[in-house]
Amino acid sequence: MLKKALLKEGYETVLTEGSISGALRALSEESPDFIILDINLPDGDGFSLMKKLRESDEYKDIPVLFLSARDKDADRLTGLGLGADDYMVKPFLKKELLLRMYAILKRSYPYGKEEPPKNKLLILGSKTVDMDAATVSSDKGMESLTVKELKILDTLLKSRGKIVTFDDLCKAVWDAQYYTYENTVMVHMRRLREKVEEDPSSPKWIVTQRGIGYRLNTEEAVKKLEEKG
Repeated sequence: MLKKALLKEGYETVLTEGSISGALRALSEESPDFIILDINLPDGDGFSLMKKLRESDEYKDIPVLFLSARDKDADRLTGLGLGADDYMVKPFLKKELLLRMYAILKRSYPYGKEEPPKNKLLILGSKTVDMDAATVSSDKGMESLTVKELKILDTLLKSRGKIVTFDDLCKAVWDAQYYTYENTVMVHMRRLREKVEEDPSSPKWIVTQRGIGYRLNTEEAVKKLEEKG
């Protein structure tokens, strides 16, 4: 059903597999632009496959949407915590799935086949964020930001140190209201802080304005970003 809907929507190549082993075999032969992943599979669960994808240099940047009948908050948080870009519960509206896919693809591949503009660097203490390459560098090495983490940081950066309300952040990143994505925001914010803060438990750069939202607490970082041009 999904394959038929996606082909009708204009997606040229849609591959389907019913197991983890089949998915890994397909990945070794093809390089997909997007993955829709179930959790309950005959030879394991989608969480283990998601973990393998994010640990792989070859597949870690492929956007993934979980589509599962498991509707508990714990499952949703596990999927998002592993780095999935979205999580939908069955039964679902076909149109909603297509819209969510479109939004994720647009954020994941904003330049299409064109070359991205000159890199912008955001300096956060001892860490340097390359906003175009979506990487965080420090003397400990380099790690990648997910699409959602980059979008959150970009939204905070555009406010130039002003508070971004919870609702505004959700609208910018998920195109949804905060009360339906509260746990999701917390998971992604925690993972982002683990990458850009020296002490995530006591954040210096991305600070919480209790009851209101978040703020990128860094005039110096913004200044250096502008100087880098």
